[in-house]
Amino acid sequence: MMRTAFLDEQTLYAALRDRAARSVCRAGNGRVGVCSGDEKMKTVHGSCHCGAVRYEADLDIKAGTIKCNCSICTKMRFWGVQVPSAAFRLLAGADALSEYRFHLKRDGHCFCRHCGINVFSTGHSPRLGAFHAVTVASLDDVPVEELLAAPVRYVDGRNDEWESPPKEIRHL
Repeated sequence: MMRTAFLDEQTLYAALRDRAARSVCRAGNGRVGVCSGDEKMKTVHGSCHCGAVRYEADLDIKAGTIKCNCSICTKMRFWGVQVPSAAFRLLAGADALSEYRFHLKRDGHCFCRHCGINVFSTGHSPRLGAFHAVTVASLDDVPVEELLAAPVRYVDGRNDEWESPPKEIRHL
């Protein structure tokens, strides 16, 4: 059984910097904490189509994914997994990345400038603080069965209501 200590963000990130924590966990209610074991968290790998951009992230796909209805996420058909930025590592391709920001320029949408694939987004949220949202489509080593079983949380980014689902989700 995994035991999780839920901490305030400052304590959590201090623990991660000091490597006192083995991994980061996110409960179903969105709270972030430090796991005492790594039974659910695992390191996954992802990349763009041409392979120029590669990353790894510590996540638990069973903890949930997100889909958003804001204008860019709708056009990209974005489906992501948010992780604290401390749980994301860019392995290759920093020079191949382009970033797109619009409107409030709050979140960065990073894509490979060679093949055009959106591999992750960056931002800041009340739930996680600084985060990376890796695109489910860019994950290389997560079995399809795990993706199909992953819960989806819908957010109403179009109306800046990040804690509420939009009224319509079928197109997402």
